[in-house]
Amino acid sequence: MRAEAWIFAICTVFLVLVTPAYWLISSAGESGSDWTGTSALTMTTLLTAMVTLYLGFHARKMAPRPEDLKDADIADGAGELGFFPPYSWWPLWCALTLAVGVYGIAMGAWWMLIIGTVLGAIALSGWIFEYYRGEHAH
Repeated sequence: MRAEAWIFAICTVFLVLVTPAYWLISSAGESGSDWTGTSALTMTTLLTAMVTLYLGFHARKMAPRPEDLKDADIADGAGELGFFPPYSWWPLWCALTLAVGVYGIAMGAWWMLIIGTVLGAIALSGWIFEYYRGEHAH
């Protein structure tokens, strides 16, 4: 996690330098300063600092991973990488029912929203429970 902490630390330093510069440049215009951009950059700076601190504290408590060791081999990182789900048609059906519902709202046809909601609940249930039934059941 040390590598990730350093990446976020570099981003934090960059944002600490850019935020006041943006404020100065935006306040030089005729309409005054741009408080929206300045506050967004300030919040982004604080969020990257928060992630940097979180990763830094956890990097101290964890045993170093192979990515963190300078003398590690590629084989040190071998092993199970996780669970990768097979193909699924359910995201397509969820997206289509969402499209029907949004189209119904845009056109003022509330009956299409109701149809999209009902079919969307069915599609979402199918997506959630796809590993409990059928070919990929656990």
